[in-house]
Amino acid sequence: MVSSLSEQSIRPYAFLYPLGGWIVMAVVAILNGGFREVVLIPRVGEYVGHIVSTALLVVAILTISFVYFSETSIEYARAELGLIGILWTVLTVGFEFGVGYVEGTPVSTTIGQYNVLAGRVWIAVPITLLFAPLLFGWYLSV
Repeated sequence: MVSSLSEQSIRPYAFLYPLGGWIVMAVVAILNGGFREVVLIPRVGEYVGHIVSTALLVVAILTISFVYFSETSIEYARAELGLIGILWTVLTVGFEFGVGYVEGTPVSTTIGQYNVLAGRVWIAVPITLLFAPLLFGWYLSV
């Protein structure tokens, strides 16, 4: 649900439930990564596995976002929806770089996942995270 910013200011507590939604998405993303490594890559190769896995994760993010925003009773201002998208995106990219650091993955390798010119499609995930709250929060309130 969306209300105008003039009717309501940004409320810090309004981000707690979306944080829970991000945790669900993070768990789904980890399971998706396992599925990619164990099932997809051995059957279709690394590149196609990467594309299929990314597409599956985008669909999962859209589905979780749709369910959350269709079921929540919280009325969000557009600014709050935008901040939720930023929060989800920053948490995801931070998580990705943090895990890479712990695993010893060079930062250049992690950054390389965002290189569309090299055929990488991972950028679709943070873009989806950024815009899904606005899309569904606004769409479902109309």
